Amino acid sequence: MKLRILKSAVTNPWFNLATEDWIFNTLNPDSHTLFLWRNSETVVIGRSQNPWVECKTDKMAADDVFLARRQSGGGAVFHDLGNTNFTFLSPKHAYDQTANFTIIINALKKLGIDAEQSGRNDMQVGDRKISGSAFKHAADRSFHHGTLLVNANMQKLGDYLNPHPLKLKAKGIKSVRARVANLVAFNDAINHETLSEAIIEAFCEYYGETAPVEQLDEASLAKQPALNAYYQQMADWDWRFGKTPEFSHHIETRFDWGMMDVHLDIKQAVITEVVIFSDALNIELIDLLKETLTGVKYNKHEINAKLAELGKAHPELAAQIDDVSEWLTSEMEGY
Repeated sequence: MKLRILKSAVTNPWFNLATEDWIFNTLNPDSHTLFLWRNSETVVIGRSQNPWVECKTDKMAADDVFLARRQSGGGAVFHDLGNTNFTFLSPKHAYDQTANFTIIINALKKLGIDAEQSGRNDMQVGDRKISGSAFKHAADRSFHHGTLLVNANMQKLGDYLNPHPLKLKAKGIKSVRARVANLVAFNDAINHETLSEAIIEAFCEYYGETAPVEQLDEASLAKQPALNAYYQQMADWDWRFGKTPEFSHHIETRFDWGMMDVHLDIKQAVITEVVIFSDALNIELIDLLKETLTGVKYNKHEINAKLAELGKAHPELAAQIDDVSEWLTSEMEGY
């Protein structure tokens, strides 16, 4: 069976996750395909996760860290240029999950690192996890992707994956943290390029075939309309945030003009219901806030814009509306 080897020169996670979808859904599965890639600083969440629960989206926005939502399930992970990601695609009849792990383990042996498979999804060196995997299957093809920690910034992993303590009651999957280690702890000369070369070599050796390495870059979007379509989906706010399971956000404070106790119900990142308890004397203000916030995206920029419009329409209430806008958007996270 022929081999196909793809390697991304792009570190935009939306491009690389789109490439995975393109490989899984579009490429001819009649060969064993290997795709190697890495991302700039990114939090990748699972299909059924809530970004506001899983990560500090305000800090991510301030630090220009990407948020990406993958098509598959599982928990939130942090990627940076210290991660090497691998993807295997095989025809279903020839798919061998053990073979994929063996290829990675053999590649690490070439670099003087003795790793082993741990459970169904992980690889470890000693008692430290260095890789996690996930899997997808379709009628004619099977897919295995994973991450290898090469020299990831563990401090930033903690910074972005420890969520701000918002009063959120969320549905969906929460992440489980694991004891991890970088591969440079076992071989300080290892990097993305040397690891990629070792994986490609181990891949070809395992199957007894060779194949040229196909480089993917931004120009591939113009050459491959299906890839571009997947990229547009991955980059879209409605995919990254709008696919969030239902959740609620409860906040309260006291202004000099009254107490505000606000309950927001959010579905697909849109505020669907607003309940406000307040001892403010102006009942009209409370009704206007409920009406204005209902149907708005759970996005502090949109909320701020809507409340600014409301303040212009009701100048007699503008001071209180400004207070509420500043408070609400400070209690929310980024994006």
